[in-house]
Amino acid sequence: MSKPIITAFDWVPPFARGQVRDLRVRWALEEVGQPYDVLYLSQGSQKHPPHRQRQPFGQVPTYQDGDLILFESGAIVLHIAERHGKLLPAEPADRSRAIEWMFAALNTVEPPIMDHAIATLFEAGEPWSKPRLPAVNARIDERLRELSQRLGSGTWLDGESFTAGDLLMVSVLRIIAGDGYLDAYSNLTDYIARGTARPAFQRALADQLAGFTGEPPAELRAWLEKLGEAA
Repeated sequence: MSKPIITAFDWVPPFARGQVRDLRVRWALEEVGQPYDVLYLSQGSQKHPPHRQRQPFGQVPTYQDGDLILFESGAIVLHIAERHGKLLPAEPADRSRAIEWMFAALNTVEPPIMDHAIATLFEAGEPWSKPRLPAVNARIDERLRELSQRLGSGTWLDGESFTAGDLLMVSVLRIIAGDGYLDAYSNLTDYIARGTARPAFQRALADQLAGFTGEPPAELRAWLEKLGEAA
């Protein structure tokens, strides 16, 4: 039986290591016990053929299993969960709630967090970035407060079983772990710790970090230098 193949970068800036979205797919594969291979892409090559045929927007990760090629980390995680009969409860209502949390992680919690990354990293030098930050920070805190209230003293988002919804939510919350946003929400900090303590996550993270063996292209090296000067 052939192993699925995922795509990942062979180099990213230090701040992005452990955050690139192939980690979410690696984690899901580790949770279900599915070995996989990785096709590493150099920075810039993702924007050209043949990767554009796998991913029309020129991003990673992608997932290929035989004739099936998927992009978007959430869709890939859902496919892995359904194919292996793990990470989703068997009972239909419970399963639907787990999928609901997958959508909530990617569509409700992650967008303001990524707005912050855009304003402070990718468009940090633009005149509109700093003025946007108060509103962006307020939206992040609102989402964290609402999520914290819903989680309460629970172990996972919908009961005592870890699901694909938790996998994606923990992945999203990790983006801002250590930045101070979670200081007021100890239950979310504990929730992230439970997720990242899972052996499957630890294996996935180690594998991603070990794959960063490439070099940055010249234009990205210049951008990093400019970013360092702005900081």
